[in-house]
Amino acid sequence: MLVLMRLIRSGAAALVFAGVLAMGGIAFAALGQPSPWQMGFQQSAAPTMDDIVWFHNFVLYIIIGITIFVLALLLTVILKFNARANPAPSRTTHNTLLEVLWTVIPVMILVVIAVPSFRLLYYGDKAQDAAMTVKVTGHQWYWSYEYPDQGNFSVDSRILPEADRAKLKPNQPRMLAVDEEMVIPSKTVIRVIGTAADSMHGWTVWGFGIKKTVIPGRLNEGWIEVPEEGIYFGQCSQICGQDHSYMPIAVRVVSKADFDAWVAQKKKAAGLLPESGLASVDRPAHR
Repeated sequence: MLVLMRLIRSGAAALVFAGVLAMGGIAFAALGQPSPWQMGFQQSAAPTMDDIVWFHNFVLYIIIGITIFVLALLLTVILKFNARANPAPSRTTHNTLLEVLWTVIPVMILVVIAVPSFRLLYYGDKAQDAAMTVKVTGHQWYWSYEYPDQGNFSVDSRILPEADRAKLKPNQPRMLAVDEEMVIPSKTVIRVIGTAADSMHGWTVWGFGIKKTVIPGRLNEGWIEVPEEGIYFGQCSQICGQDHSYMPIAVRVVSKADFDAWVAQKKKAAGLLPESGLASVDRPAHR
C-alpha cells in the first residue's frame, strides 16, 4: 500500500510538473545566461525565440493529452482484461474502424504539429530587410566576427581564463566570459552569416533562438533582432575537438550611438581610413 501511494504521488507530481511547464510556470534564467537549477528555456530575447517558446508549449499540450490517453488505455487493459476479471477472453483479431482511426488520427496530429513547425523554420532562416551583416567564423577553438558593412574589420573572441575573468569581468559567468564580445546594436535586424576555418562548429545563442552549424567552405545564414541591451551568452553546440567546451559565445547588445562609437574605435585600431559620416546602421544596407 505504501509503495502504491508513493507511485500515485509521483505520478500526480509528474502531471503537475508537466502542467506547470506547459503554462510557462518554470522560473526562467537570468537574462542572457543560465541560472542555477534552471529547468526551462532561457528568457526569450528575440522574436525567433518567442515563437520557439510558443511552439514548445503548443506541442507540450499535445504530448500531455496523448500521455493521459495512453495511460487511460493501459489502466483499462490492466483492470478490465486481466485473467481474473475476464476469464473467457475474446478471440477478435481485427477491427477495421479501430485500425483506420489509429492510423488517421496520428497522421492528423503530425500535420497539426508540422504546419507551425515549417513556418517557424522558414521564419528563422533568412533575414528580411537586414540593416547590417556580421560574418561569424568558427576556429579551433575561438570565434571571429567580421563587419563588412562597417569597414570590414574583424575581432577575435576567446574564452577568458578563470583568473582573468575574476579580475576583469567578475559579474560574468565562469566558462562563458570572453575577452572580446560580438557587439551589435539593439532594435536592429542583423543578418548573421557563418562559416568555419577548420572543422564544423555550432554558433548557438539560446536567448536569441538561433543555432547555426558553421561548415568550412560553406556559408549558412540566420538573423537576430534584440530589443533589450545587455550581454547574452551561448556556446559551440557542435563537438569540434578537444577544446569544444572552451568556445563560449558572448554578444553585447548596445544602443546605436554606442555601436557607432565602438565601430569608430575598432576602425581606428585597425588603421582603416575614416569614412564620411557615422557608421550608423540606420544608413542603407551594403549592396
